Amino acid sequence: MILRKTPSVAIFCAATLSLVVASSPSDAPGAHDQPGAAAASGATGSPTPAEAALADRAVMETAAAPALVRRVETVGKGDTLAAILDRAALSRVMAHDVAQALGQVYDLRRFRPGQRIEMTLRPDADGGSPTLERLVLKVDPRTDAVVSANPDGAGFTARSVHKELAREVTRAAGTIHESLYVAANRSGVPATGISDLIRVFSWDVDFQRDIRDGDDFEMVYDQLIDEDGRVVGTGAIRVAVMTLSGDRRVLYRHELADGRIDYFDEQGRGARKALMRTPINGARLSSGFGKRRHPILGYSKMHKGVDFAAPTGTPIFAAGDGVIEKRGRNGGYGNYIRLRHNGTYSTAYAHLSRFAKSVYVGKRVRQGDVIGYVGSTGRSTGPHLHYEILKNGRQVNPMRVRMPSGEKLTGTELARFEETRAVTDRLWAAIAADAQVARAD
Repeated sequence: MILRKTPSVAIFCAATLSLVVASSPSDAPGAHDQPGAAAASGATGSPTPAEAALADRAVMETAAAPALVRRVETVGKGDTLAAILDRAALSRVMAHDVAQALGQVYDLRRFRPGQRIEMTLRPDADGGSPTLERLVLKVDPRTDAVVSANPDGAGFTARSVHKELAREVTRAAGTIHESLYVAANRSGVPATGISDLIRVFSWDVDFQRDIRDGDDFEMVYDQLIDEDGRVVGTGAIRVAVMTLSGDRRVLYRHELADGRIDYFDEQGRGARKALMRTPINGARLSSGFGKRRHPILGYSKMHKGVDFAAPTGTPIFAAGDGVIEKRGRNGGYGNYIRLRHNGTYSTAYAHLSRFAKSVYVGKRVRQGDVIGYVGSTGRSTGPHLHYEILKNGRQVNPMRVRMPSGEKLTGTELARFEETRAVTDRLWAAIAADAQVARAD
């Protein structure tokens, strides 16, 4: 069920205390029908001194009651919850209680720049520290962490709120001049969608060498829409097209009978090859395979792999299904992983800053699993991934080695794929037609 909330405006009304003061029977409409009204109040026509004092105090308190204040903070680099609550002028005791409550539903160490925190505060009438009534941390587009003051005023309660996102199918297309990333971004594709597009084609396309000025791309994908109607992410790519030097390659998303989801060309051949040529997203090929002058040793030496320059911490993927054969320090390679894929092929990854959790010798991994992160350990001049493909124990050029083809659908599964393709093609044609009408208007 998709929940949509319209922007809400909180209206805060100061409560007033009304004293019913009975007048004389002749002045009070309906008094003859309620003969006991005056007696019940204890008044004969005017308030007693005690009632007058109570009414005066109530009016003063009502006039002084401050309205609730909404405060919005965006988490900055190096920010902590304590710093944000301090900027809101909460007392240390209250800030501690809020942090304790929030920590029950969210790991405070995972605070990251760009997250929003919305606070509802009740200012102190005497100028002291305000009271927090409610705090909402926007964890991600699907999740809020909410802290609320307990009704009795003693402490806070936290809960995690999961929100449904609407899906909207959309299309993007463009001509590449500078890079695929720039072209897709100009066409309105978010960064997550661009990364997904690169991954779909990463088994067969070298995005550093295969892309030429004038090549084209097209994709039909799901946009994720939040409750306020904002695009907050991307879902699945339903069909993707790359036209490289006139060679048009189309890949369709298809769910197999066993529940696996993968991409296949128009004939039902799997996009996945035995090994990925580039097991990293958004990196620049900084050094190719072959003899070169070593940047540290200063003399010519055979470079038995390829280097991809990327920021420290960039995820590194397993190039194919396999078993971790080696993990740890390895001389000039620094932090190093080697995967054995079959009796012929292995891949190696060097200069990692750190290894992914649960990565150990003997563990079986799937193609595309994160196994480590870019770094500059060992004999290295800067953060990059050194990547090797070994065939029968000897390093070969990852950019030129012939990759075994992936899965080929047959029989019933091929028939299911052809149905998926037909549905996707109809949707694709309808969206393209709508786009043409919109341009004509």
